[in-house]
Amino acid sequence: MDSILVKGNGPLNGAIPIAGAKNACLALMPATLLSEEPLTLTNAPRLSDIRTMTSLLQSLGAEVSSLQDGKVITMSSHGVLNPTADYDIVRKMRASNLVLGPLLARLGHAVVSLPGGCAIGARPMDIHIDALAALGAEIDLRDGYLHAKTQGGLTGAVHEMRFASVGATENFVMAATLAKGTSVLSNAAREPEIVDLVHCLRRMGAEIEGEGTPTITIQGVTALRGATHPVVTDRIELGTYMLAPAICGGEVECLGGRIDLLAAFCEKLDAAGISVTETERGLKVARRNGRVRAVDVVTEPFPGFPTDLQAQMMALLCTAEGTSVLEERIFENRFMHAPELMRMGARIEVHGGHATVTGVERLRGAPVMATDLRASVSLILAGLAAEGETVVSRVYHLDRGYERVEEKLSACGAKIERIKGGA
Repeated sequence: MDSILVKGNGPLNGAIPIAGAKNACLALMPATLLSEEPLTLTNAPRLSDIRTMTSLLQSLGAEVSSLQDGKVITMSSHGVLNPTADYDIVRKMRASNLVLGPLLARLGHAVVSLPGGCAIGARPMDIHIDALAALGAEIDLRDGYLHAKTQGGLTGAVHEMRFASVGATENFVMAATLAKGTSVLSNAAREPEIVDLVHCLRRMGAEIEGEGTPTITIQGVTALRGATHPVVTDRIELGTYMLAPAICGGEVECLGGRIDLLAAFCEKLDAAGISVTETERGLKVARRNGRVRAVDVVTEPFPGFPTDLQAQMMALLCTAEGTSVLEERIFENRFMHAPELMRMGARIEVHGGHATVTGVERLRGAPVMATDLRASVSLILAGLAAEGETVVSRVYHLDRGYERVEEKLSACGAKIERIKGGA
């Protein structure tokens, strides 16, 4: 099992290209199941999760090819489709449940295993089930599989979700594109990845309005066509690399970055004493004079502060001047990185959904273990600013969401390398 060795090495300077969004691409890929014509995605990220989704779609009968070193994905679902998504693949990744809506819409039935992914909270499927049931799906849970069917196809409906779930919004919208009549989803998630999915579906001939707002209206059509669509910039990778010069000092330009993708996050950086400037190529980030200032953070659905940047922000605040309080409102088990940061000398107290971080002048390198995807990169960021060496083990989590981390950070002067077969 690989590990990452990081040596604290002072300021970072240079440019980092930001990849296409993992969470957007994982929703866009199942959209191929909605049409017999080819769907091509450009600016695709090169990640293990993308390979998992590729395997899942291929198991369902879709043809999937990777071109241009993985940056282009071409897909076609023109053949006979298999309605069963097996546990052996689905267990590896939460986003596998996004094939449920498209399979129901296209075939009228589906059998999908309950999903896996990072152990950061319950993330219940009942919101998905309620949303698809509103469209006329009958769904039973048997032996760890969701058995879903329709009587004569899906029918447009009005549905209000009890929580603005990103995945359930995506499943409902994809399913409703081929439903009979008009569907209206209230309390819909507003994330940029959903906006990107709607833009792709619209290119495929879907009739959808209201993306990026709490109410999305879909007029069902009889069939969707093929399309070519560029994947939106990954705002979580963007925010992660914006934190690198914030923690280490120096100045880094994040190529392809946009403030509108991370407005709430950028506000917190500003309050902490981090400068973010728009450029022709993206966003330039630098720490202002002196230590970072403590700030309080509350994670919320978009446009609030992203839960997927909470761990990385905690790493920054570990060396801030003063005391910060982080409140996690999305996932109930997402402070598992705190004990690992404490091994590096961080002063953190966790009480339920709150973490109190009292900044120290400098962290110390230590052997640490990644507990989930975002925790893994938070430990790397901490290691960049720590005295001595930090070894981060179990980095298979990292490879699910970040492509070529060592290469991108090394180009800016970081001392970081992958140890093959490490602890």
